[in-house]
Amino acid sequence: MIDWTRVDELRSEIGSDGFAEVVDLFLDEVEGVVLRLKSQPEPARFEADLHFLKGGAWNLGFAEFGALCQDGERKAGAGQRDDIDIRRIVDVYFTSREIFLAGLSDRGFAVVSAA
Repeated sequence: MIDWTRVDELRSEIGSDGFAEVVDLFLDEVEGVVLRLKSQPEPARFEADLHFLKGGAWNLGFAEFGALCQDGERKAGAGQRDDIDIRRIVDVYFTSREIFLAGLSDRGFAVVSAA
C-alpha cells in the first residue's frame, strides 16, 4: 500500500524539514480533492482530479492509491467514467493515509499536521 523505499528516498533527498512540509501540503491538498470526490463527484473533472492525485500519491509513496488514480484517469480519458470506482479510490486513500501516518510515527518522524 505504501512504498516505504520511496518515502525514505524523498525524506533523504529533501531533508526532514522539507519532508514535513511536503507531507503537510500533500495531506492538505489531496484530502481536499478526495473529500470533494466523495461528497460531490463531478465526472467531467475525474480525469484532471485523478491525474493530480496520482502525481502526489506516487511522489509520496502511496503506491496503491496512485495505481487506482492512474487507472481511473485512463478510464476517464477513454470516456469510461462510469467504470471508475470512486468509493474504492476514496477508501484506499484514507486507509493509506492511516498506514502512512502510523509508519512515520514508527520511524520516529513527527508530522506537522494530520490534515
